[in-house]
Amino acid sequence: MRTRRGLRVLSVYEGFFSGGARIVHSDVLLGLVEGGQQWHRVLSLHDEVHREATTQRMEDDACYRSLTAGGIDVTSLGRSAGLVDGTVAASVFTGPELADTARAMAGADVILSLKEQPLALLNQAGLPRRPVVVCLHRSDPENQGPALDELKAAIDEGKVVACVCCADSTRDAYEAAGIPADLLHVIPNGVDLLRFRPDPAARLAFRTSLGIPATAPVVVFAARYASMKNVSLFLRAARAWLAREGGGHVVMCGAGMTDTNSALWADMEFAFGADRAALGDRVHLLGVRQDMESVYAGSDVVALTSSSGEAAPLCLIEGMMCGAVPVTTDVGDSASIVAGHGFVTPFDPDAIAFAWSAAVTDRAALSDALAAGRERFSRTRMIAAYADLLDHVVNDVHDELSPELG
Repeated sequence: MRTRRGLRVLSVYEGFFSGGARIVHSDVLLGLVEGGQQWHRVLSLHDEVHREATTQRMEDDACYRSLTAGGIDVTSLGRSAGLVDGTVAASVFTGPELADTARAMAGADVILSLKEQPLALLNQAGLPRRPVVVCLHRSDPENQGPALDELKAAIDEGKVVACVCCADSTRDAYEAAGIPADLLHVIPNGVDLLRFRPDPAARLAFRTSLGIPATAPVVVFAARYASMKNVSLFLRAARAWLAREGGGHVVMCGAGMTDTNSALWADMEFAFGADRAALGDRVHLLGVRQDMESVYAGSDVVALTSSSGEAAPLCLIEGMMCGAVPVTTDVGDSASIVAGHGFVTPFDPDAIAFAWSAAVTDRAALSDALAAGRERFSRTRMIAAYADLLDHVVNDVHDELSPELG
């Protein structure tokens, strides 16, 4: 029987671009190799993607740099594509691409697919037979284009042997969509509690860098510019809150959250109207940041206004662990994540703005609850659960696949 030590794992990514799923998955891989018990490599379909009004190259991505610095080999099929909401631009693969994929799969005992989109590649005929575990990070499988059909096809062919769901809402949504319940395993997202923690020095330094007074209330919105994030709702809430909180500031970071994104500027003009000039100087567009622990530590509130798709939003967890009070719409597992630590709002800008003010007022009172709940969101717990699942997967299928795996 195989054990965790020496297990060879190939992860297949659609590409390297800003998003919580890639951050979580990359952190899991780094944790699994830390003790030298597993061997991991990553194959990316694309080495460059164009989305959220941003060109994102694999070599520039923080996850890519973390993986390679941690000794994990990362290669790409060399594709460059424009993607919309995570949908694979094309599912036709060339002979050389399939040959590269076959070589990568031949050297693995088990395959991890980051979300279901890479199954368009893994379902191609003629590739080595290896057990596939699909890591699911959304709660709207019906909105993933052809990916749900690819997942069902891979299950019917016996390729997919397990699905990791980052939230209960993910499991429930995929079961409702027809995925067998016995394949769905919930492993909640976790974060590095040593990195994401309250830090007064980082708080002051971040605020100083933006010219924000030490005592000013700050709301952070950490999201990519995508329709599911409901940016227009956030901006309408920001207008209402800034008009009432004379000294308040709003920070927006993520792919597309820059002054070069014309669509974002149009959203701001619509949301702020005549107040754009008066209030706009207290809206800070920071784009993709590599120091999110400092951004969260420097904020009082971490906001989420998503309308769909979310499962276990990483921004809420990271923000909470740094001392920011979470205020979220009721999407995915967001309500259960922030229970006892923050606020859940309707999809109403005024209600959201009032909740932000309440969060600022109650921040000190909520700090004890936030501190007491930290272990629930531990990265260590998450990585151990992934390791156990991979062990079981390989042990359960080893006898059946031993002629090929040998």
